[in-house]
Amino acid sequence: MMGDPKEAGAEASPSGAAARGGLSLLSQADSEEPSAQGSALFLGGNEVKSRAVVKYSSAPPRTAFARLEEKTDLKLPPANWLRESAKLGPAGTTILGNSKKSKPFSSFGMAYDFIDSVGNDVDVVSDSENIKKLLKIPYSKSHVSMAVHRIGRTLLLDELDIQELFMRSSQTGDWTWLKEFYQRLIDQKWQRKKKSKEHWYQKAILSKFLYYSINGDGAAQPVPSPAEQEESSSSQQTHESEGAAWPAPFEMPSSVSEDPSASSQGLKNDFVRNILWTFEDIHMLVGSNMPIFGGGRYPAVSLRLRDNNKPINVLTGIDYWLDNLICNVPELVMCFHVNGIVQKYEMIKTEEIPNLENSNFSTKVIKDIAQNILSFLKSNCTKEGHTYWLFKASGSDIVKLYDLTTLCEETEDKYQNPFTMPVAILLYKVACNMMMKKNQNKKHYGTIRTLLLNCVKLLDKSRHPQIIASANYMLSELFQLDEPKKEESSDSPLNENSDESYSEEEEEMADSDENGSYSTSSDPADDNKAVAIIKSVGELSVPEKYKSIHQIRPSCAFPVCHDTEERCRLVLSYVLEGLKSVDSSIKKESDLPAADPSTPIPLKYEDESTRGGPEGLEKQMALFLDKMGSIQKGSCSGQSGMTPGSWQHKMKLQLILKSSKAYYILSDAAMSLQKYGRALRYIKLALQSHDTYCCLCTNMLSEVLLFLSQYLTLCGDIQLMLAQNANNRAAHLEEFNYQTKEDQEILHSLHRESSCQGFAWATDLSTDLESQLSVSCKCYEAANEILQFSDLKSQNPEHYVQVLKRMGNIRNEIGVFYMNQAAALQGERVVSKSVSAAEQQLWKKSFSCFEKGIHNFESIDDATNAALLLCNTGRLMRVCAQAHCGAEDEFKREFSPEEGLYYSKAVDYYLKALRSLGTRDMHPIVWDSVNWELSTTYFTMATLQQDYAPLSRKAQEQIEKEVSEAMMKSLKHCDVDSATARQPLCQYRAATIHHRLASMYHSCLRNQVGDEHLRKQHRVLADLHYSKAAKLFQLLKDAPCELLRVQLERVAFAEFQMSSQNSNVGKLKTLSGALDIMVRTEHAFQLIRKELVEECDQPKNDEATPAADSSPNLNREEVIKLLSIFESRLSFLLLQSIKLMSSSKRKMSSNAEEDIVLQTNKQIYSQLLRATANRNSTLLERIEVVICLLEQLASGSSRSSGSAVP
Repeated sequence: MMGDPKEAGAEASPSGAAARGGLSLLSQADSEEPSAQGSALFLGGNEVKSRAVVKYSSAPPRTAFARLEEKTDLKLPPANWLRESAKLGPAGTTILGNSKKSKPFSSFGMAYDFIDSVGNDVDVVSDSENIKKLLKIPYSKSHVSMAVHRIGRTLLLDELDIQELFMRSSQTGDWTWLKEFYQRLIDQKWQRKKKSKEHWYQKAILSKFLYYSINGDGAAQPVPSPAEQEESSSSQQTHESEGAAWPAPFEMPSSVSEDPSASSQGLKNDFVRNILWTFEDIHMLVGSNMPIFGGGRYPAVSLRLRDNNKPINVLTGIDYWLDNLICNVPELVMCFHVNGIVQKYEMIKTEEIPNLENSNFSTKVIKDIAQNILSFLKSNCTKEGHTYWLFKASGSDIVKLYDLTTLCEETEDKYQNPFTMPVAILLYKVACNMMMKKNQNKKHYGTIRTLLLNCVKLLDKSRHPQIIASANYMLSELFQLDEPKKEESSDSPLNENSDESYSEEEEEMADSDENGSYSTSSDPADDNKAVAIIKSVGELSVPEKYKSIHQIRPSCAFPVCHDTEERCRLVLSYVLEGLKSVDSSIKKESDLPAADPSTPIPLKYEDESTRGGPEGLEKQMALFLDKMGSIQKGSCSGQSGMTPGSWQHKMKLQLILKSSKAYYILSDAAMSLQKYGRALRYIKLALQSHDTYCCLCTNMLSEVLLFLSQYLTLCGDIQLMLAQNANNRAAHLEEFNYQTKEDQEILHSLHRESSCQGFAWATDLSTDLESQLSVSCKCYEAANEILQFSDLKSQNPEHYVQVLKRMGNIRNEIGVFYMNQAAALQGERVVSKSVSAAEQQLWKKSFSCFEKGIHNFESIDDATNAALLLCNTGRLMRVCAQAHCGAEDEFKREFSPEEGLYYSKAVDYYLKALRSLGTRDMHPIVWDSVNWELSTTYFTMATLQQDYAPLSRKAQEQIEKEVSEAMMKSLKHCDVDSATARQPLCQYRAATIHHRLASMYHSCLRNQVGDEHLRKQHRVLADLHYSKAAKLFQLLKDAPCELLRVQLERVAFAEFQMSSQNSNVGKLKTLSGALDIMVRTEHAFQLIRKELVEECDQPKNDEATPAADSSPNLNREEVIKLLSIFESRLSFLLLQSIKLMSSSKRKMSSNAEEDIVLQTNKQIYSQLLRATANRNSTLLERIEVVICLLEQLASGSSRSSGSAVP
């Protein structure tokens, strides 16, 4: 024994792995990945870098090797030969690697166990024997035959034993196409080559040597006779051929098709250890069965038996060196024998192996070979799911690569390739693994999509519905429906991999560098079936021969969807394929008629009358909510008879939910494009999908209930928009009735489980406005009801607020609709007829809607919208008040108590609206609007009371007081100072209020007798309001008649005052003031003149419109009437002035100032008489005369006042 027995538990590394207490025996069924065992050991000298980490090991604790004595006869079997031993592991065969041959799917077994590494981190997965065979190609004349598969950026390499395949072909008829191809193009005289007796003799003494080395017991048994040896050899041969058993095409157990995660027969990871080996920049997952012993200067050594008469050649040296590198073994122990008799031992460090005599090779060349072969394979094995065949004939220098999948597809049955199923399963597993990683980002989506598409391509739909359904569902999951698209952004990770390098549809061209190192062209020695050819194995030794294309081609790019509809349509196409797979696996297909793509599915329309109007809607809502409650209790089932909990049941639920989401997004997108008919069709499909989901679901998740609430909210929005866009109804109806073949097929799948009528009440396209508004309201109410389930309201406060806002809004819409209908009825009513019952019913409906809407907004503290609804309720009260005003004869008309009541209620609602807003700063526009409406209400009340005074019920003084109060309140809420769009209206309103108040006080003064104090008060108030009215009307450019009327009333008021005066001085003063007022009317006449001039010029300037009407702001009749009054009053004032001044002049001494005024007044009076006497003057001429006279009057008074100044 050599070495310290204490080191027997160490594994592959001198740097402390033994501290873990050694490795326990792991069963081969253990698929979990223990932490990497053994730290890296860098071997191979300075020329190459090698690092190996053991990922998994089923080896028992390592035993120190026993050094055999010289002359030990290895032909004699030891006592323990081929017997079980705890030291040797199961049957003592795998640990020694002497009878297990690599299985044709060995790389798949490893790939299944280390799925995280496949497709991403690792370049190659293979048996160490295959790696060694590839790296020895330039040095060896022996044949190479390997199957190559690509999964993402990983290549899987497996030995493709042509002899074994063709033996099988002779027995079963499988692979006949490949046998014919092989014989036709490669080896026309193919026959099975038997292994020599020498081969079996060498295997036998190696096995005995290893048992001796473990046992250390020299007890020998008689050497078996040659006949027994032959029997042993033939039994081993039989065992070997069994070990490489090829499964027939699709001879998979049913569990695989039912459970994608199950491993198929022959796809187990049979290696003693799996090692992550990094050789230079190549990462490989390698399986190895090399026996490793303790002893020697290092904790791990490899043991080799050599015939002393045969020197070590380069191939053997490379073999030993690579084995030690892969397994992290730092030392090689060689036992030399002659004819089976042990001669001596020799210990060699791993890094010294390349320099052995007769076995000298360059490690740098081996590195170059590895890089070149990997580049060659990766550049040409481009299509995922395809089986490639790397072949080099014995003694040939040419290496060829064939695409067996393409060759197989040219035969009758494309599923004859036995690699198809393992490859499909592996593609699916890798995609699943990448999908399940929580930290996965979108840059891998292109890879996942390619894996899944290739997986689906390989599988027969009728045999593997579960994998196909699941793959299609995962494909649909790759597209983020609920996120805005980010494809256009420059920093998006989605397009990092832009080359669709292994898309099935892309025409792949083989790459070649500038030296033309390999070619697809055929020459006399080649065939045109090869994908690529290495013309001479010597090229592989040239450094960086294929360096330019060594980098792995990027994976297929994720498709850029240019809009939401394209993205959703892709999702729905995958959902449909998934649904078809699920439905085909349920044995009830005959129960349902097949959907005919050319026949549209009939859409049911019910007339509102047959459905019972809003009352019928209420019943349907109640049924719907009862159903939702029953789903909560888990009492629903589908029609197709799927077993709850079966894979079909689970998958169909997921696919249906995905389709409902996709249709919801499509509906939302159509809504934003104002395609409301299309939006309703999509939301109908979304709700039909959801209805089916409800029928199948045994336990509704709160997330799914939230989706339903969102769907109903959108449906309510669509119905509201359809109601508001009734003028385009035909186009909307056409969009609604259109249906794609894809939608029909999805609906057909849904109809297998449900009638899909659960939401028919919400998705019908009605032609009646009231019905559409009612349906919209019911959708929002249903959405709100659903939020009450499972405390969704508190979990989703934002959505809850949105639903209540929409409920408030739709109730406002319906309230306004009923209010307008009531106003229309009122307009149609015959005068003097009392209020009808229909009107009152509409008022009640409108009021109820407003009240509920106000409650909705107040519950979410939306003061602004609550104020708007309160404002609308105030407007409704005014409609009610107006309805009562026409109930009496116009001549006997009085302001009724009902009118007063409703106007008071309107005032209350407007004041509530202002209180709801709080201050103007909160929402200035709404505040101003409410203020204006309140001002209007007060003004209307006051005007009606003033014009139709209720004298039969109230005293004149009481009425005047109420009118005055209402006018002042109206004035208070009439903002004349703020520079808003409404400012001119406010100024006109305020001026009108002052005018009316002044007129009222003027009238009181005329009719009042007695209380002098009250008369004086009325005189002051009348003067004040006339003055304010005149000032405000002067600010307006479009109210000259109103200004003129106010000024004339002021003159009349002055005349009335003058009539009660006794002294001439007092009368003259009053007359002077009245004439001043007359002078100030010039502004009004200037405005009237301007409009008349424009009116005259218009037909001349615009001959195209000769029939142009006069200015809409100018009432000619009104102007003529006011002008006549003005002329008579001016004439009267001038005459009275002349009389009084003449009489006072006779009594008093001469006054220069009075003389000027008197002369001026006489001249003006004379001109006025002549002008009024001329009956032929036009209106414009009369106006111009008046303006001229007023200018003279103004200049005369200014001269007289100027001469009075000392």
